[in-house]
Amino acid sequence: MESAHHHLALLDVRIGIISPYSLSIPGGVQSQVLALSRALNRLGHKVRVLGPCDGAPPETGVTSLGASIPTFANGSIAPIAPDLACTLRTIRAFRDEEFDVIHIHEPICPGPCQTALFLRSAPIVGTWHAAGGSKAYLTPGVKWLATRMNIRTAVSQDARDMAHEALGGIYEIVFNGIEVDNFVDATPTKCDGPTIAYVGRHEPRKGLEVLLEAMASLPQNVTLWIMSDGPQTEELRSKYAGDQRLQWLGEVSDEEKMQRIKGADVFCAPSLRGESFGIVLLEAMAAGTPVVASDLPGYRNVAAKGDEAYLVPPGDVEALSGGLLRVIENRELADQLCESASKRVSEFSMDRLATMYVDIYERAIDIERQDPHRGGWRGELSRMGWPLKLGVEEDQSL
Repeated sequence: MESAHHHLALLDVRIGIISPYSLSIPGGVQSQVLALSRALNRLGHKVRVLGPCDGAPPETGVTSLGASIPTFANGSIAPIAPDLACTLRTIRAFRDEEFDVIHIHEPICPGPCQTALFLRSAPIVGTWHAAGGSKAYLTPGVKWLATRMNIRTAVSQDARDMAHEALGGIYEIVFNGIEVDNFVDATPTKCDGPTIAYVGRHEPRKGLEVLLEAMASLPQNVTLWIMSDGPQTEELRSKYAGDQRLQWLGEVSDEEKMQRIKGADVFCAPSLRGESFGIVLLEAMAAGTPVVASDLPGYRNVAAKGDEAYLVPPGDVEALSGGLLRVIENRELADQLCESASKRVSEFSMDRLATMYVDIYERAIDIERQDPHRGGWRGELSRMGWPLKLGVEEDQSL
């Protein structure tokens, strides 16, 4: 191990990070990928993010692999790109970039992640995010594809269990990170009277309707900020059109999201199921806003002791409205929640996560060095006749 660390300390590592989901559409995996790339850049590594983009790439350092095709998975719509054009762009990017290590997210998702596994043009680290969800991606052959990774990671125990059940293999548990300073430094948006902030796709599993029903028994001076949108938006807007306290804000910028989360008196995450981690809870905690959330295993990753957020049974309208009212009216309770939460947040900083991943990348490269013919990827590429500058002479001398 020491020699691998020493070797990489002297070199800039060229890291390719792949998102299977469109980087221009807001989503948990996409935001993790982009924030991780920024943190790795701060550590001095050369990072390139590859993924579908619907429109211009969202920031520098992103290579667009073309437009996505909305696909149903895990009770949601996934903006993935399993088409041939995307595959060819992915191959070209690998050829041009000559990565030292490739980091794929949701590795078995059709599109550029599977292409990366087929090609294996560098050592590969895979990270699983989903939990309790879809077997839609488990087509024949994916078990073999999964064996082509050097190291497999998962963001939570739930995500690990799902991946292991489907694919076997060994997984290291990492976590999802957040850029804590962005929330600490945000300028809060305020309005008269208490406010509740909600961020999440408007679909049944996110529990927005439970929150809207809970609003019925909250005081008239409480405002609910509803950010994002989704398949249920129109139906819910018309159903609750009579309630003037609801502000439907639609998709908001990251900056506005942070300002509203920070300015709210309470942040609510009323999800019913299918949450592998709870990144939105961390964001609210970093902003210093007390959290009321469903008591789900994924959210317990963040609210581990239960005193970092006020947890209620999922789908229980009465418990949710009672919890929200308690946190709004009891300043002492709100302060206690925030104090416990701020200690917890520091453990999940993106900079800390990036440092952990650098160690994982170094080990993946080291595994490859010790067994350069693992998966036979160099031979496959040369047989296919690609003029890839992969340093074959150097490899043969290992």
